[in-house]
Amino acid sequence: MLGLKLATDPRWVNIVESNIEEILTDHAWCEQKAASNAISLVTYNSELEELVTEMLIIAKEELDHLQLVHNLIKSKGLTLGRERKDHYVNELFKFMKKDGSRKDALCDRLLFSAMIEARSCERFKVLSENIKDPELATFYRDLMISEAGHYTTFLGFARKYADNIDVDKRWKEWIEFETSIITNYGKQETIHG
Repeated sequence: MLGLKLATDPRWVNIVESNIEEILTDHAWCEQKAASNAISLVTYNSELEELVTEMLIIAKEELDHLQLVHNLIKSKGLTLGRERKDHYVNELFKFMKKDGSRKDALCDRLLFSAMIEARSCERFKVLSENIKDPELATFYRDLMISEAGHYTTFLGFARKYADNIDVDKRWKEWIEFETSIITNYGKQETIHG
């Protein structure tokens, strides 16, 4: 369903399990950034009522996820560390087209968002199926379902608001680009790292 060409090696979970505090901290900040992204989409596209309505729902869900991750960190006696840079997301951001009309820029921002949600969904699936901690396995399975919904929402809006863009063609370009960079990741105890 996600269309990703390169699956995460399940051995990545071994790296994650070596430092649960780090993966949870990174995950918390990913949720914060996802909420901020949804709010930015509202800010720059306030005239698009349906988009605004859905982005506000997603922003709230992402903040709820942040709270869930934070509660999990506290329940495990861990500490939420400082915000981390997400090099994977930064590389995707550079691929985003910044020229063209406002609608073209919106379309690519939505595809950028869909790509992040797709990879997060895939990583959560790998975690849910391979992590030894049953509480974390359930936690990540539940979040995987939510991320899949966000992915389809972003992709659907890209199709809805595209003016002069062949969204399916551009989505294939996103998938090809993501495939070319994801080989550099999966070596750290971070969601995308």
